[in-house]
Amino acid sequence: MFSSSSYDSLYGLIGYPLGHSFSQDFFNKKFAAEHINARYINFEIPEIEQIVNVVESNPSLKGFNVTIPYKEKIIEYLDAIDREAEAIGAVNVVKIFRQPDGSLSFKGYNSDAIGFGDSIKPLLNPAIHKRALVLGTGGASKAIVHALDKLGVQSTLVSRTARRGVITYADLTPETMAEHTVVVNTTPLGMYPDVDSCPDIPYSALTPDHICYDLLYNPDTTLFMKKSADAGATVKNGLEMLLLQAFVSWNIWNKNASK
Repeated sequence: MFSSSSYDSLYGLIGYPLGHSFSQDFFNKKFAAEHINARYINFEIPEIEQIVNVVESNPSLKGFNVTIPYKEKIIEYLDAIDREAEAIGAVNVVKIFRQPDGSLSFKGYNSDAIGFGDSIKPLLNPAIHKRALVLGTGGASKAIVHALDKLGVQSTLVSRTARRGVITYADLTPETMAEHTVVVNTTPLGMYPDVDSCPDIPYSALTPDHICYDLLYNPDTTLFMKKSADAGATVKNGLEMLLLQAFVSWNIWNKNASK
């Protein structure tokens, strides 16, 4: 079903859906340019349990990335987890260790936090950007909160449903927006092909002091970004984050093979 046997090494992406992702194109262009006999495949699986079939069908698979909605669900399939990923509570990189006797083990890592942190850091002014609204509470949001904390920015999670430690979109008053000068969208709202949707925040309360970062990168300018820019905010999409975390993923798969 997901098999490809004509390459020395296989890598891939698991998630559902995957039509928006640029990872496959990025890695396969990298392999072609660097004459690496490898292939990166999109494994679009509607259920996380199908990861077993993906691994069994591809004996050359050395590792894979994980995206929506499996960054937390994948953890139960792992034999080990990197300390940083454990602290975050989400995994987006898995390395497969194949032993001579045919046995397998899986270790999870998180490259999202590094990619996001390195991408947003040049935009931050410590005197202005002290608090952030993180839209969404999935696996990606956990990496964002972790990265912002390392950068000295305190996060408030926003979701459609109120619960402990999470406020709702209805709670986003002008005063709340003024206190939180960084806004990060970690939801899939606005992702191709649903390009006419966006998080329900009071865009009119944004100012030129605000940074509005969308983890999405397809389309290049989401509706969230357009509305934020129209209000004077600095905007950025997630393409640089994607590239930075891809570099980290590649290093994880190919460096320190025993770790």
